Amino acid sequence: MMLPDDLMLLFINEQNGKLRADSSSVENALAGAVLIELVNSGLVAFEPDGKKLQVVDPAPVADPLLRESVARIDKPLKPQKAVERLRKKVRDNVAARLVDRGVVRVEPRKVLGIFPAKSYRIADERVALEVRKAVGDVALGYREADARTGSLITLLHAVKAVHKVVDGDKREMTRRAKQIAAGKWAGDAVRKAVEAIQAGVVAATAAAAAASSGG
Repeated sequence: MMLPDDLMLLFINEQNGKLRADSSSVENALAGAVLIELVNSGLVAFEPDGKKLQVVDPAPVADPLLRESVARIDKPLKPQKAVERLRKKVRDNVAARLVDRGVVRVEPRKVLGIFPAKSYRIADERVALEVRKAVGDVALGYREADARTGSLITLLHAVKAVHKVVDGDKREMTRRAKQIAAGKWAGDAVRKAVEAIQAGVVAATAAAAAASSGG
């Protein structure tokens, strides 16, 4: 399981099969998770000035999601632009990974009885519960963040969704998520990458919101 898989499970409402956040927020957060995986795997890195990301390992990639994603970074890109490129079909691609692993089922549904949509049903509750408990314990202050939970909470915080996936006091969890996003739960290189990607997710989400409102 990679970060995008964990994040998708957190976004799924197991009661009704819908997502716990709007499509733009989910897709930008998932794209940020994919980007973190590309950095952590050594396929992509920041340029020396830390402003743009570029591919540094051109070797063939076995994982289909990472292979497709790294191909989209065909030139040095700022984090926001990288997130915007990676979010295309990212929700469907991550959901397909979870279906292949027997963790999720995707079923068709209708919105207002007319518009086609999808329901996401948890098929392996053990996996989903493990992810939700790990993130929930950190978001609620029961334990310290590590590289995995720190990255997930930072991405959720970037799209203002921590309180949507974890039950608890919204103000307190937001305060803690802000601390975690700025914390030292990983080495400097990883933390700086996540920090820059978080900013890219925030900017991409704001840009999408402005576009949808006509602003």
